[in-house]
Amino acid sequence: MNVEKYQEILREIPENVKLIAVSKLHPASEVEAAYALGQRDFGENWAQEMREKHEILPQDIRWHFIGHLQTNKIKYIIPYVHLIHSIDSFKLLQEVDRQAAKHNRTVGCLLQFHVATEETKFGFSMDECEQMLKSPEFSSLKNVEIKGVMGMASFTDDTAQVRREFQTLHGFFTKLKEEYFAEKPDFKEISMGMTSDYPIAIEEGSTMIRVGSAIFGERDYSKR
Repeated sequence: MNVEKYQEILREIPENVKLIAVSKLHPASEVEAAYALGQRDFGENWAQEMREKHEILPQDIRWHFIGHLQTNKIKYIIPYVHLIHSIDSFKLLQEVDRQAAKHNRTVGCLLQFHVATEETKFGFSMDECEQMLKSPEFSSLKNVEIKGVMGMASFTDDTAQVRREFQTLHGFFTKLKEEYFAEKPDFKEISMGMTSDYPIAIEEGSTMIRVGSAIFGERDYSKR
């Protein structure tokens, strides 16, 4: 773990921005090192890896699921997950609601929007999201709470494009807040910005940044 970089990030981000330390593919010992410095919010991309770490690490850790979530893996994280950032379909949200009801929990969720140019990224369009929010089926959900939005910018050196995409996501948040969640004070989160672009994301209104490699170093994807 790069302690100096971690502390530098904490110093430079505003008080209203939460740092999610992305620990995917890093050992539990790295999480423990960050935990010892006071970090409590950690992000994971794979349900089974999150479950394995949850079982052996301090129970006051707030686990954020930030990767593409498959419906058949939801059951692994529902008992303890703090926030799911990556709700990208109504089918997924329905299954989270169903599994959360089994555990008598209300699970916080963010709606993921597709704002990047890459087709490989997931997320709602605004039209798809509004169709869902207007549906009676959405109104029937009792065990999920929508707390905001999430998105990923294109992987590019064009900072102007990255900024435009973050501005788009912020615009989606504002529209949803005004038209669908005006009476919901907990609808307040904009999860955007990673190691390569979080300073721009903060300038454009991010309330949560997801930073991994700057803190924990490069990942060994051969472990997957």
